[in-house]
Amino acid sequence: MKAVVTVVGKDKTGIISKVSTFLAEKGVNVLDISQTIMQEYFAMIMMVDLATANCELATLADECENLGKAIGMSIHVQHEAIFNAMHKI
Repeated sequence: MKAVVTVVGKDKTGIISKVSTFLAEKGVNVLDISQTIMQEYFAMIMMVDLATANCELATLADECENLGKAIGMSIHVQHEAIFNAMHKI
């Protein structure tokens, strides 16, 4: 199963490292990543594979949200199908 991880907030050092390390510890494989900085704001979208994850999607989403709060970012995880359905015209 694939999911989309979004990370948004004020730019600071180590965001990609912290999020990637956290996902790796959960057994999540990062398939693709896009990130940009718009003025002082950081925005990142990751496509991830949960096939080898050591937790369920809902648990991962909750834990990512908590990580986001801890590092001052907004982190959301959505199943790929939901993300695609929300962004179809």
